[in-house]
Amino acid sequence: MAEQPARAWRLVLEHIERDLLDARLGPGDRLPSERDLATELGVGRSSVREAFRVLEVMGLIRTATGSGPQAGAIVIATPTGGMSALLRLQVAAQGFALDDVVRTRLVLEDAVVAAMASAPVRDTARARELLEAMDATDLTPSEFLALDAQLHLSLAEASGNTVIAAMMAGLRSSIESYVQAGVDAIPDWESMAVTLRAEHHALVAAIDSGDIETARDLVRAHITGYYTSAGLTRDLHPQN
Repeated sequence: MAEQPARAWRLVLEHIERDLLDARLGPGDRLPSERDLATELGVGRSSVREAFRVLEVMGLIRTATGSGPQAGAIVIATPTGGMSALLRLQVAAQGFALDDVVRTRLVLEDAVVAAMASAPVRDTARARELLEAMDATDLTPSEFLALDAQLHLSLAEASGNTVIAAMMAGLRSSIESYVQAGVDAIPDWESMAVTLRAEHHALVAAIDSGDIETARDLVRAHITGYYTSAGLTRDLHPQN
């Protein structure tokens, strides 16, 4: 049961993506309410909110809080061309080979940090909120890793490069699936969580200070260290 919430937001995301790709939803259409979608798909409202947030990052919907005709989520763009391909990537990503996904993640995470170097403002406020949430000691592994995924996506968003952010969102379900799969192979999860927290704090601190080369080294060590510890992959050296 502990893994269900981490998977549930992907169910919501894929449901909406299929409707967008098949033109059952288009610009101007309003999505069902969080409550209605949660009931229809058998998930929690937090999972619906997370799926909405990813779609908003990708520029496909706009959300507004409160009540009245302007509240809720509305479709603002049709996924065509490259965006359509990214959405199909999100749906298909579960079938990709693990090593390919990890190597692609390393390229994207490096690109995120590099983009931070030229960003007019390095806004890591959202990342710091997530760091604080991850410092809670009563999180289940599934909850911790769901926040982990949000942290890395928040850095992609903060990079200012919308293409990188969209690609990270497109691969996110595959990335999170493999990360979750490694939990059972880690003999001491509490020690791993302590290590991951420290690595996250160091990474965000390096980005905030403008030490981009250190940040690049840290993010590579962070990703490869977890995958190696979880026994998911052995050789993550860049391919020539």
